[in-house]
Amino acid sequence: MKVLLTHGYFIHEDPKEAKIMRPYPPLGLLYIAAWLDQQGYDNAVFDSTFAAKADLQAYLLAERPSYVGVYVNLMTKLNALEIIRFVKEQLPGTRVFVGGPDVRYNAENLLRTGADYVVIGEGEQTTQALIAHLEGDGTELEEIAGLAYLTSEGAYHENAERDKLRDIDELPFPARHKINMQAYFDAWKSHHGQSAMTVSTMRGCPYTCKWCSRAVYGLSYRRRSPKLVAQELVHIQETYNPDTLWVVDDVFTVNPKWMREFKEALDETGVRIPYECISRADRLNEEMIGLLKATGCFRVWVGAESGSQKIIDAMDRRVSVHKTREMIQLAQREGIEAGTFIMLGYPGETREDIEETIHHLKVSDPDHFTITVAYPIRGTELFEEVKDVQISPPDWATSTDRDIDFERTFPRKYYDHAVAHVVSSVHLHKMRKRGQLWRPGAARLLATNLKARAGMWWVRTTQQNPTSA
Repeated sequence: MKVLLTHGYFIHEDPKEAKIMRPYPPLGLLYIAAWLDQQGYDNAVFDSTFAAKADLQAYLLAERPSYVGVYVNLMTKLNALEIIRFVKEQLPGTRVFVGGPDVRYNAENLLRTGADYVVIGEGEQTTQALIAHLEGDGTELEEIAGLAYLTSEGAYHENAERDKLRDIDELPFPARHKINMQAYFDAWKSHHGQSAMTVSTMRGCPYTCKWCSRAVYGLSYRRRSPKLVAQELVHIQETYNPDTLWVVDDVFTVNPKWMREFKEALDETGVRIPYECISRADRLNEEMIGLLKATGCFRVWVGAESGSQKIIDAMDRRVSVHKTREMIQLAQREGIEAGTFIMLGYPGETREDIEETIHHLKVSDPDHFTITVAYPIRGTELFEEVKDVQISPPDWATSTDRDIDFERTFPRKYYDHAVAHVVSSVHLHKMRKRGQLWRPGAARLLATNLKARAGMWWVRTTQQNPTSA
């Protein structure tokens, strides 16, 4: 074996992920594997999702690949560092390269940890060029765009940025056959009653939300042709027949013309696989929601992040709270489930802003919502805004960007209570609307809400930041 591609997501070693049990295949790695196949480079994928670290280590020692590529993101970074160290200690002749969303702004650290090369940005062409160089095609290392490495003198060097693949129809379908897809179907079926797969129709996002990383695809928008996507859905249905699909695009309905042509392409094939996707309120209207319904969408996630227009504007979201509410409600009226995302703890957020978020969730009444506390990812505008007010920046080798804290309106602990306050308030409201406050769960929610509000008050009055409002 020449090239082994892997990642550091071990679901059974993460109690939170194991409880949620919503694993998806490593689509990015499968695209690179398919590209290398197309170019004639022998490769395999070790999908770590359902494996243990010891399984990956045993596989590496048995197969002894010439090159190991490791995908790195926020969730997998620490495991990826462990994989790099293992390979360099146990297989000193094996070259290690890394790629993914967490490498661009951590390239030198990754190299000094043991990686031989860092693939920055889109990975297919750079990986191909790197393997060709290592196989002796005569290309000089400094000629490979999109690559970072340490020179023979130990200095960090980053080559020119690689131009993005303009026509992503050139990409082959992901090499899903290289991993055990049935393991994913079984996990989803046993925990959620339906199997699920992923599909990608575009790369990049043209929007400028300050907290969002654009480390791989940049501020770009490139789309596969509707007919090619329809052909992939035919292949997926004939080969795997999943119950549902998750479309991983950042904004699926960004282009109305594409959506119309996608419906026509699906009509020609007769294929309809129920799917869920992400969109923005300003890229939805009656026509778009009608097209979502007609093409099989059963759930659309409409980004909100906050119920406070002040905070949304601070994020540079460029959308209105009222429009978000309208589109959530419109989707539901058309028979599509609506989900939304909420973020607390953004710079400048006050108690009043959090209460506005609760009001927003009560009024819009999405079927699902997720909630997180803001953290600054390296390379984002949010990181730049708070880098001078970070609180004890954590050690890079033992932490991720999720561990970075900064001076917020209130101390970090406040927002843990605030999350519980938001969630319990909204669910209590839903139960009240349905006349279900007599159920035992209502009493638990009420107790949770009272405890959360008390916790917020305690932190606010005893641990207040100097900048608190």
